[in-house]
Amino acid sequence: MSNTNEKRDTYYDTIIKQGYTRRDFMKFSTYMAAFMGLENSMVGQIAQSLENTPRLPVIWEHYQECTCCSESFIRSNHPIVADIILDRISLDYSLTLMAASGHQAEAAKHDTMKKYYGEYILCVEGSIPLGDDGNYCCIAGKSAKETFLEAAAGAKAIIAWGSCASNGCVQAAKPNPTEATPIHKIVKNKPIIRVPGCPPIGEVMAGVIMHVVAFGRLPELDRLGRPKAFYGKRVHDTCYRRPYYDAGLFAETFDDDNSKKGYCLYKVGCKGPMTYNACASMRWNNGVSFPIQSGHGCIGCSEEDFWDNGPFYERTTKVPGFAVESNADTVGKVAAGVLAGGIALHAIGANISKRKELMKRIKSDKKNEKNIDS
Repeated sequence: MSNTNEKRDTYYDTIIKQGYTRRDFMKFSTYMAAFMGLENSMVGQIAQSLENTPRLPVIWEHYQECTCCSESFIRSNHPIVADIILDRISLDYSLTLMAASGHQAEAAKHDTMKKYYGEYILCVEGSIPLGDDGNYCCIAGKSAKETFLEAAAGAKAIIAWGSCASNGCVQAAKPNPTEATPIHKIVKNKPIIRVPGCPPIGEVMAGVIMHVVAFGRLPELDRLGRPKAFYGKRVHDTCYRRPYYDAGLFAETFDDDNSKKGYCLYKVGCKGPMTYNACASMRWNNGVSFPIQSGHGCIGCSEEDFWDNGPFYERTTKVPGFAVESNADTVGKVAAGVLAGGIALHAIGANISKRKELMKRIKSDKKNEKNIDS
């Protein structure tokens, strides 16, 4: 527990101090509940938690990465989410965003680690190189591994931002000269949330933090340690191009007429059928579009070893639990056959129904005639 009596502002306090209204705050709570996949009845609990919970101290470390996770976070679609990294989570240390540098920055980090031991959240962006005694990535005279273990010791929980921290990403691609390693393979005794993607969606990152704040625990995770709320479905399941797949309409090349019509990109390498992420249900770039709307297929960046899972522009023919992918060329024929068969069955059924109705009418008419005669 903290060894200080210092009173920290709650999330609500800081939101109001930044000029937002109570109405803005409630909209934000509703917005985050929706992104976390929670029902409306949970909005009140989220709002109450944000009103009463002091801002979590956060240490944000950078190792082998390109900073795209931070860039994604600060460019979220919602104005309060966009500010959250700077104002709402009490960011005490971030090499990328903090004004301090050098000894001053390191002093701020160590002060937070000491003052809030066991309370702060450690966010990690980037893989950790273990090769050559860690000399491929050094900060303040220490290797990335040494710095990470030091910061992890007093962390309440660890969040692995992006594919670099979650699975090694491009640095860990064969032959992996730096021995780039994801953080869950280095620390085993701390709760770790893996939020892969290159980068992950800003709203997903905010949702993970808000879940910890609102409920005081980690969100439900899948077998790979990813939040199920955001990684529970394949990109393929909710892709706006999915109807074209089902109809057997595919782009054969990136510049053919089918591509211009917006047909499915499976045949040109889209990894949507084997990728679990929210990229087909949450729009990027301030809500402008889904990644696949740009005309490029999913590359599967939230999956393990995606750099080594085959060329990006060759279709995957063996997808577990989705056997039809191995025969994409005949999907259209099958779909057409099923449709034709359905039409034929409908016609036969309709004729039978009409015939029965006709026979009933004939019998009824005859019965009425007898009644009249009698």
